[in-house]
Amino acid sequence: MTARRVPQPGAGGLDALPRPVDVAVVGGGLAGVAAAVVLGERGARVTLFEREPVLGGRVGGWPDRLATGEEFRMERGFHAFFRQYHNLRALLRRADPGLHQLQPVGDYALLGPDGATESFTGLPRRPPLNALALMWRSPTVGLRDLRAMDGAEAREMLRFDPHHTYGRLDGQSATEYLDRLRMPAAARRMLFEVFARSFFDPEDEMSAAELLMRFHLYFTGSSEGLLFDVVTEPCADSIWGPMGRYLAGLGVDVRLGQAVESLDPPADGRGWRVHAGGGAVDVDAVVLALTVGGLQAVVDASPGVGDAAWRASVAGLRAARPFAVWRLWLDRPVDPERPVFAGTAGMGLLDNVSLLHRYQGESRRWALRTGGSVVELHAYALPPGSLRDEAAVRATQADLRTRLAALYPETAGAGVVEERWLVRADAPAFGPGSHAGRPRVETPVPGLALAGDLVRLDFPSALMERAVASGVLAANSVLRRWVVAPEPVWSGPTRGLLAWVRSGQCP
Repeated sequence: MTARRVPQPGAGGLDALPRPVDVAVVGGGLAGVAAAVVLGERGARVTLFEREPVLGGRVGGWPDRLATGEEFRMERGFHAFFRQYHNLRALLRRADPGLHQLQPVGDYALLGPDGATESFTGLPRRPPLNALALMWRSPTVGLRDLRAMDGAEAREMLRFDPHHTYGRLDGQSATEYLDRLRMPAAARRMLFEVFARSFFDPEDEMSAAELLMRFHLYFTGSSEGLLFDVVTEPCADSIWGPMGRYLAGLGVDVRLGQAVESLDPPADGRGWRVHAGGGAVDVDAVVLALTVGGLQAVVDASPGVGDAAWRASVAGLRAARPFAVWRLWLDRPVDPERPVFAGTAGMGLLDNVSLLHRYQGESRRWALRTGGSVVELHAYALPPGSLRDEAAVRATQADLRTRLAALYPETAGAGVVEERWLVRADAPAFGPGSHAGRPRVETPVPGLALAGDLVRLDFPSALMERAVASGVLAANSVLRRWVVAPEPVWSGPTRGLLAWVRSGQCP
């Protein structure tokens, strides 16, 4: 299905700012970079603050060295660039018009206990035929199972509507919805448990409405389906090197390693004052593109910013459970028939296996030289206590390695030449009842906008795509003060194929 332009206020304005305008963008991840790019292209003088020494946020990477002295780029495990990420791809094309840094992965395999598998390759492109074909050929769903499922709840997957779905189901957990659906346990584990956990929340801590929105975004409302591309080299080289040069060409002042501590709102005839790194910068407008914790820290330290209701909405945000990335340089190859990228379900703490040497040039070159392999294990939504102390971490790693060996037996006796263990807890949570109070891009404060995958958007979007879309919308919010026409924002269908049955209005 083709992307559709999201309606925005202010269409038909100026092509560029009529006078110099200074804007601070706080946060150098996808959301902040998207905002900085649009603002810079329209003539703003942008100062981009990023507390880390590199751009990219959760999609960034940083230099490290193996014990041999060989340099490599470590990352946080965000490798999948789904094809319905229209806004993300529009951003990447600024620095790489042909998207040459991306290469397709033929399938998104799901692996489970006792050889259970699901595949998303070869399905019809058009919804709902893709969903029907998946159910028909799934080894975990039989005809009797389909008859036993609750038809009304099943139809909700094709009836997604932002107003109705969130109004009816946001207060319930995904677990409550899936219990009513009565899908067979094995199919539920393979098709929904892995799906929910990939957003860093387990079923019982995730809003049912969010689950359905994301299922619509990635599957029932998308002809692109659950197929994606990966970068051919580490993101630091393939994405952020070129993007940094593009920002420099726009005149964006990128200040890496500078954390913003607080903001002073406009007063006494001056604009915003941004306090960072022991100094201050005066600007006309601010975009905050931070993590949950980062945003809350800046707002807490800026008591004059926003009214009580808005500050409460920021304070009410919650970070999801921790996730771990464990990269292993093994002394032997992995069977070349293994999938490049596999999600897992029912395999303890293990949620994903990525074979970096199969698609990323840096890892491939190491594997060719040594005869080994580079394997990355991901564990999402880690349970309480799994990282409590060193013994708990060792037990978590032992579980991951055991599950890997059960799926890929050739790794059971492999020696670990090198390893990196990374744990973070900065992805936003989307718990039951969180939608209504979630802050939007627009704020009650003139000249201040929010961006990031933590904000509320009124069209289907998630993860990297929500970050970029919100960054563009934040830039447009700033530009609207000077009557500048908005940068386009794109979305797939905002409503499900059968949403019109409920509303009486065809989509």
